[in-house]
Amino acid sequence: MLLHIPQCKGRAPQQISIWPQMSIVPRLKNRLKPFLLERKIQHQPRVGEEKGVNRKKEETSPLHPLLVKLTSLWAHLQFDGLLENWIWQMVDALKSPLVQPVNVVLADWITLAHQQYTIAIRKSRLVGQEVAALLQWLEESAQFSPSNVHLIGYSLGAHVSGFAGNYMGGKHKIGRITALDAAGPLFEGTAPSERLSPDDANFVDAIHTFTREHMGLSVGIKQPIAHYDFYPNGGTFQPGCHFLELYKDIAKYGLNAITKTIKCAHVRSVHLFIDSLLHPSMQSTAYLCSDMDSFSQGLCLSCRKSRCNTLGYHVRQEHRGKKSRKLFLVTRAQAPFKAYHYQFKIQFINQMETPGKPTFTMSLLGTKEEMQKVPITLGEGITSNKTYSFLLTLDLDIGELVMIKFKWDNSAVWTNVWNTVQIIIPWGREPHYSGLVPKSIRVMSGETQQRTTFCPENVDDLQLHPTQEKTFVRCEISSKKLKRKNR
Repeated sequence: MLLHIPQCKGRAPQQISIWPQMSIVPRLKNRLKPFLLERKIQHQPRVGEEKGVNRKKEETSPLHPLLVKLTSLWAHLQFDGLLENWIWQMVDALKSPLVQPVNVVLADWITLAHQQYTIAIRKSRLVGQEVAALLQWLEESAQFSPSNVHLIGYSLGAHVSGFAGNYMGGKHKIGRITALDAAGPLFEGTAPSERLSPDDANFVDAIHTFTREHMGLSVGIKQPIAHYDFYPNGGTFQPGCHFLELYKDIAKYGLNAITKTIKCAHVRSVHLFIDSLLHPSMQSTAYLCSDMDSFSQGLCLSCRKSRCNTLGYHVRQEHRGKKSRKLFLVTRAQAPFKAYHYQFKIQFINQMETPGKPTFTMSLLGTKEEMQKVPITLGEGITSNKTYSFLLTLDLDIGELVMIKFKWDNSAVWTNVWNTVQIIIPWGREPHYSGLVPKSIRVMSGETQQRTTFCPENVDDLQLHPTQEKTFVRCEISSKKLKRKNR
């Protein structure tokens, strides 16, 4: 296999063998095939033959950073033995005009990865050693610094990247490693030297998309393995990947349906990374948090002191300590995957003696868009006078929020409770208040970090009963209306 690297200014391009004269593991030389992929302007890149792939010579430069893409699907996740379409989608995205000029090398070790999983793991360490040898050779032959290298590894390939970085080390440390749902089985809970870890590069980021456990194992690794570990939708499973439809798919596609369902969440990490390249104006923001439960309560949307970061290619490489940082976010089911995060804090005065878990809907009016009847379920029942916090995510950018319509859903249980209370309790002549009183709604936008407090538009009618809806406006507007009324 040949790697085409044009020389510096004024020199004619040369054909340079991809392999050093002395390979560390000679028997892998014909089974691990790195090849250079250059920018394609009008059509998708295709797998090259032994002579290489079609390319434009002027697009490659030793002055450009080097991205090495390590592809690996587990044997039981790939039946056809072919490189998958998303690989070429990622190469095209990396070589698009939206990204700074880079050289992209694809390290094809599919013949080694396409074996029994335990055997593939043993081979992965050798492949990492060979990748390190290639980088060392580039440094010696072309004075190409490993600090300009960005390794991108998917599944088992993520740990191959780690092994390559571990073999480099010292003054020759790799610049960046990105792990796309790094493999979990036989890596979870192991020592840092046995898997990808923050020590393997100057900066390591990881995207976890399929860590749901089955019989104690998960396809993707759950534990933090990077400087920044991103957990979209909690990292366990992904929207749009439906286990509920698995039996229907089995009837239609046979056993391949199992592969299809599992790969959907596993490979989502790849598509999230590609999405970050193709939609620079719609970058997904993730937030530092201890776990998904706390994140779902809207407790972790602050960006102060570097508590948030960008998912994917454009991540800010700020934190480089030994301790990993876990970041969470919610995404859409399809590209573009960006969702908009809001923290809602609703202060309730509970004037109902019977506790329960009512459900609500909110209609949100923004300066750009309007969202109708967004369902809201509080994580805990309303039992006392309390402020309840929760996370709300939207698929659309509604702009600056200006009005909220808050409705108590028509729940048969709560309607019966309300009617029973009305019959049993003798209210008398004096006015008695009953039901729920949403006193105020505080909203914080994760993307803009803007905080706004909303108050009831009609201060003379605060009680909320089943099926009723109340309108909330910004408190400064509500206050002005109240002052005009009292004049």
